[in-house]
Amino acid sequence: MATATPAAPLTSAFSNDGADIIHQHVSVASQIFDDTPTRSAGALDQAYEIDRTVDHIISRDYHTIALQFPDELLHNSVLVHRLLRTRLPDRELYVLADTSYGSCCVDEVAAQHVNADVVVHYGHACLSPTARLPVIYVFGKRNIDIDHCVHSLLVSAGSSFDNNPSRSIIVRYDVSYAYSIDAIVQALRGQLDPSHRLLVPSVRRFHTSGPGDDSYATTPFHDGEDAVNPVVFYVGRESLSLTNLIVTHAACQVYNYDPEVMSASVASARTNKILMRRYALVQRARDADVFGIIVGTLAVASYLPLMTHLRKLLAKSEKKSYTISVGKLNPAKLANFAEIECFVLVACPENSLIDSKNFFRPIITPYELEIALNSEPSWSNRYLLDFQQVLSEASQRPDPPDTQKLKDEEDEDEDEDEEPMFSLTTGKFRKAKKFSVGHPDPSLDDQPGALQLRSRSDALQGYIPDAGGQFLAERTFRGLDRRLGQDAPGLLEEGRSGIAKGYEDGHRA
Repeated sequence: MATATPAAPLTSAFSNDGADIIHQHVSVASQIFDDTPTRSAGALDQAYEIDRTVDHIISRDYHTIALQFPDELLHNSVLVHRLLRTRLPDRELYVLADTSYGSCCVDEVAAQHVNADVVVHYGHACLSPTARLPVIYVFGKRNIDIDHCVHSLLVSAGSSFDNNPSRSIIVRYDVSYAYSIDAIVQALRGQLDPSHRLLVPSVRRFHTSGPGDDSYATTPFHDGEDAVNPVVFYVGRESLSLTNLIVTHAACQVYNYDPEVMSASVASARTNKILMRRYALVQRARDADVFGIIVGTLAVASYLPLMTHLRKLLAKSEKKSYTISVGKLNPAKLANFAEIECFVLVACPENSLIDSKNFFRPIITPYELEIALNSEPSWSNRYLLDFQQVLSEASQRPDPPDTQKLKDEEDEDEDEDEEPMFSLTTGKFRKAKKFSVGHPDPSLDDQPGALQLRSRSDALQGYIPDAGGQFLAERTFRGLDRRLGQDAPGLLEEGRSGIAKGYEDGHRA
């Protein structure tokens, strides 16, 4: 990811002129593919795996190839394009930059603009299954001292094996170290007792995968795989991947080895703090009645079924929802939707956990939304970020009752229907707004400003005030007031005339 200047404080996030975006600094030093001593053709050929890329393209008979580079690797894009062009003279090659969403995701939208047959993705990747195009991943190779890595991890995690010497170990890693994972596992086996079980997700460092094929996805750990919670070893620097790992494996001890600073630490020490922050966002979501579903990816295979599921879930809970696509998030963009009280981000796992302290409204994940809409919310150490897991558990869960049907079937008192809810965020009772998606309420027909259908030839439909209309009606500032008929018109006065060399004043004596 690009290294940018720190985010602006909340007080200036909505009022600055955007100059900080133009003048932000992007680091291009010490990146994945810059470990080679020179930038010669031979060094780049090896670092960017040109020969293997060409072999895959020829063997799959791809004719239009899109090359996707993150911001920090764009300085090598022209050289890589030339190297591929010399070996693929009869193919069309395009360089993709400025991705629509996170650079870890495959930008299928930009690739389809040029009718690409395949995308070659360079650099860090979240490995989310793609929806339309096959992908060739080139992760790169970061330097690592394998012996020091294994020794540091075992020393740091030594106390975790005191009570259970045969405890299982899950080995996870940043994809830039995928080339060395076999050697790391062999070194671990040489120093561990044979009773230890090593679980290593199958992530190939260079492969092609098509739509619906998730063979390259990292294998998540499920609680039922082992009677005792395993120890997790993560090889890589602190990143969004590590944060997601410690959140989704909250019951495990996670130890991180950073090859750049050559040190190991207990990464799971901050798990509780992260979960507490997420729990606070869930409580704020319980107080919200209007939600915005943000499209944070157009490449992950299951994003459309998940968005459909979220809309149905909000409708059954009588919540109003809007679907929004704004590209890369920033506080100024989302502040334009002032009527929305909470946002739900549908993005890849690495871009799902947004620190929303600089945003006007909270931003939660689809899994957190399901917890917030539950009448009896239960918060445990389980946390889901994968689309397929969220949809799978939702399909096995019984559907929530249809509130509209319950109102029609049961004769409840109006006072009971309007029973207030207690907010853990404010410590006060609040009355929830209900946004029905069924038949219009006839009682609203007589409201001032409502539109009525007069004949079949008319285009007007019955209009029921929605969340946006209610927000506009309740806010104090609605723009400039014309005050027709209330203020007398001003008198016209002759102004200055002439040319810039010397104006003549209209009020001269």
